Parts: sequence; C-alpha cells; structure tokens
Amino acid sequence: MKYKVIINSLILVLLANFASGQVSIGGKQTVEGAATILDFNSQTGNTKGIILPAVDNLTNALSATTTANNGTFLFNKANQKIQMYENNMWVDLSDNGNSTSLLINSSVEKTGGAIIGAEASSAKGVLILESSDKAMILPRISEPHINVKSPYPGMMCYDTISKTLAMFDGNVWNYWK
Repeated sequence: MKYKVIINSLILVLLANFASGQVSIGGKQTVEGAATILDFNSQTGNTKGIILPAVDNLTNALSATTTANNGTFLFNKANQKIQMYENNMWVDLSDNGNSTSLLINSSVEKTGGAIIGAEASSAKGVLILESSDKAMILPRISEPHINVKSPYPGMMCYDTISKTLAMFDGNVWNYWK
C-alpha cells in the first residue's frame, strides 16, 4: 500500500512537471520563486521532511552511469551514515546512526527514477532534478529535533530556527551550515 502511494505521487510529480516545469509537494498550491524546480510544504507546524534512499551498496549506487553524480544524498545502510557524493567521493554528513527502524523495500525497481526539469538524465537516482537555473527548496521545519516526534533514518529538512540543513541518522539530528 505504501509503495502504491509513493508510485502514484511520483506519477503525479511527473505529470505536473510536463505542465509547468516547477513542482510543489505536500499540499502546497504554488512554488515559491521563479528559480525553484521543486518546493515542499513550508506552513508553520510542518513536521514532514524528505526521506533519503537507504542504499546497501555505494558502488551500485553510481555504477550505472558514466558521469559522476555529484550532489547525490543517501543513507548508507552499510555504515549507517548519511552521505553525499561530492568531488567524486562520498562525504559523511553524520556519525554512525541506526538503521533498525528502516522498513526494507523488497520490491524490484522497474524504472530509472523520476526526472524533473528535463526529458532525460544520465544521473542515477530515485528522484533526479535537472536544471541549469533552478534549485530545490527543502521542507522547512522549526526545530526538528523537538517537533518531529518519530523521525525516520535519512530524514532531511531545513531548520528554520538554526538556519541549517538538518538530517536524522537514526540516532540523532545532524546540522550543517
């Protein structure tokens, strides 16, 4: 059931992309700014963030492409860390976390993922944003370490109070300026 909702949401995102090139998610009716490709709910009291993909094998995460996927974020199940691919190497964004509460997806992937902003991409990922002049606005949450009651490993948002990128590794929130 959960996966059907995710698939239907991705289909909706793809259809919205063909209509405007800008997408809002989470009950939001409009995208903030002309330079935004993807925007999330920013209402006061929001406690929903992005859940990064949990990956078993980093080699497989990039092996299908011939170009580097700098800017890729994921939760690495092998070392239980949130990581980002930058300058052609994996950078740790958290200490060792905890993956025991992860729900394991045993279904076979059938597509290369959803692409917003372009008809095709050489990047590999579940959600690929391609644009030379637009950016993503993260979900905004006030003090996620206090207000998100049951965070999921790999959750990412923007903390509106500390004005930092906040990521939950399964144990604690990690903050980056």
